[in-house]
Amino acid sequence: MNKHTGRSTESETGESLYYRKSRPRFAFRPLLRKLLRNKRLLLALIVAVPLGGYVLFGNHGILQRINLQREKKELEAKIRTAEDETRTLQATSRALDGDKRAIEKVAREKHNMTREGERVYKVNPESK
Repeated sequence: MNKHTGRSTESETGESLYYRKSRPRFAFRPLLRKLLRNKRLLLALIVAVPLGGYVLFGNHGILQRINLQREKKELEAKIRTAEDETRTLQATSRALDGDKRAIEKVAREKHNMTREGERVYKVNPESK
């Protein structure tokens, strides 16, 4: 009996109230025996497990298909970016065909070219 509450620390069955009840352990052997006795289920498992493994993990399996679809999406995205870059380069090429201002702009920006007698002052944006 507990001094503070006046209750008994043990239930009517003699078990302590403060400890967990023990659960029965999973019995593997009886389940295995039952499986071995059921021939149809055993045959179904013998056929289904390798077949399922082939369907999931084989060369033409589900996981392979998922990987191929992911790879296809990545390649399609790369193709789209390459097409966009091609379009911009073609537009730049068309602009450079005969347009002297466009040619001068590209020469100044990309190739750091200047006119005769012209001075170029470079400003470092990090220092103020």
